[in-house]
Amino acid sequence: MNKFILKLLILISLPIWGWAQNFPIKTTRVVVPFSAGSGPDMVMRIVGDKLAKEWGQQVMLDNKPGANGWLAETDIKRASPDGYTFATLDTTHIALQPLLYKQMPFDPIADFDPLSTLYTTKFFVVVGMNSPYKTLNDLINAAKEKNSRLTYGSWGIGSVGHLGAAMLEGATHTQMTHVPFKEMPMLYTAVSTGEVDWAFGTAATVSSLYQSKKVRFLAYAGSQRMQGYQDVPTVSEASNISGFELRTWVAVFGPKGTPKLVTEKINQSIMKALSDAEVREKLLVFGLEPWIGSASDVIKATEQDIKRYSGIIKSSNISLD
Repeated sequence: MNKFILKLLILISLPIWGWAQNFPIKTTRVVVPFSAGSGPDMVMRIVGDKLAKEWGQQVMLDNKPGANGWLAETDIKRASPDGYTFATLDTTHIALQPLLYKQMPFDPIADFDPLSTLYTTKFFVVVGMNSPYKTLNDLINAAKEKNSRLTYGSWGIGSVGHLGAAMLEGATHTQMTHVPFKEMPMLYTAVSTGEVDWAFGTAATVSSLYQSKKVRFLAYAGSQRMQGYQDVPTVSEASNISGFELRTWVAVFGPKGTPKLVTEKINQSIMKALSDAEVREKLLVFGLEPWIGSASDVIKATEQDIKRYSGIIKSSNISLD
């Protein structure tokens, strides 16, 4: 390479390397495509407090729920790739939307860079406290008898809650009626009042209704019972369905082109926060498992979920176009 060109490239890269090395020097904005009080919001507030203390800079959360996360994702796509604006996105936003839409204003994989893992969680089968269904088999048998009249809710067509229920229908050879809601609080209020018969929900998202005894958990979609909820059987224990699991993950994404040094700094700081005993205890209380990993682990999880859900989306003819 010509020595002049080499020197020019070095000079151009020095300012970028310099500010990236010193990141952060100002307030960081975290876009959250979920309502306040939801699991992702709660975790990011806990982690954000730790980041603010370590960085000596404010970490501000910007809740933008609705529109299937597109408001938040569009915000991130338009942001400067400098690490000062990033988002907490989940399985649906990154792995599922490209399978559900033929036309999108952005490409979740091409337009965003994974910066860090955050947490994973599995789901409970949730019914209202006054529901006539006391066990998972009660629910399954009712679904067989009612022939599509049994209803289940989710936080949107193509959401993990919707696809999980479709997987349960396939495993039990039943058909139920899907009732999508715009936001999670509306969904679980409807479950608690019996407006819909059941839904998948995490301990974090349904915690207030569960603690106030407005909903019950019939089964847990994990390989073993959840710590703190030992009285709730797994789906496999509560039925003749073997190996049924339903989980989601939440990770941190920035605009495409975020410098590697910034990505590493954000990841290291988040891993430090998640490894803190106090933070870990707060998450585990709500059934959230700190996801200790790197940006490459987010890519692997995305690839696994695309493979996992593409079949059920196609066979159930689920589309958002």
